Amino acid sequence: MSAMWHGCLADTDYFEIRSGAGRDYGVWVTTPPGYDPATTPAPAVYVLDGNWAVGQTAPLIVTQLDPMQKIQPYLQVSVGYAGEEAQHWARLRNRDLVPPGEPIAPEFVDAVEMGLEAGTMTREAADAYLAELRETHADAFLDFLTTDLHPRIERDYGTAASGHGLFGYSYGGLFSLYTWLTGNPLFETIGAGSPGVASPDSQVFAQLEAMGEDQYAAKLHVTVNEQELLGDLAIYQNLAKNTANLLHRLTSRDVTSAVLRETHVTGLQASFLSYLRTCRAR
Repeated sequence: MSAMWHGCLADTDYFEIRSGAGRDYGVWVTTPPGYDPATTPAPAVYVLDGNWAVGQTAPLIVTQLDPMQKIQPYLQVSVGYAGEEAQHWARLRNRDLVPPGEPIAPEFVDAVEMGLEAGTMTREAADAYLAELRETHADAFLDFLTTDLHPRIERDYGTAASGHGLFGYSYGGLFSLYTWLTGNPLFETIGAGSPGVASPDSQVFAQLEAMGEDQYAAKLHVTVNEQELLGDLAIYQNLAKNTANLLHRLTSRDVTSAVLRETHVTGLQASFLSYLRTCRAR
């Protein structure tokens, strides 16, 4: 375990890995209590936005010991950014989690400008943030997860051969939808929390159209937040509206959903718990 994480997150290792495309990532691996891959190998659950999400989600691995609602064993693989890039995770995720060709919604640009006016973002940071949305590569990041990272996790942690999961929130939730719609065979359960479907012309609708009547094996669970639905910020209203539209078109599939009493900022942990309870309960 890296010294920087020793004692901070129980049963958690940290390492850095370079993708085939030459990009560096930081990875936190949290194993279940008493994990012994030789006798009871567990599947992996990949959690996106590790720099933000690991502290809120990794400790929930103790739900596997909850006597009132036990969660199936899993080990958590939180994926984020390493070194100097870690401080820029909020914009680098745009590059990695957004599908290629995804339109930039005007309301999203307005939200960035609001941050600039409020002093929470500099002009340089705002321009860099939007620049990452003009050339997005969720396809390359999905290839990294499946081709570069998962084989290492299998080798080093003795994971189960099947049952792996994926969870993402906001743009990570958009990536989860994108991954589900590709029919990627690695993941058997996928959680999409408050997915960042900012535009009614999102690529996920084109993917859904191309999907036709096909039925994908992976179970999909989607959450939205009550305050996104009822609040007065256009960008969040649009996320909720576009996600509801997508869910309406998926009613005949193996898809579940939940409305949480949270805001977009506070909903990450609640969404992850909803995914665990819905997709990974014993």
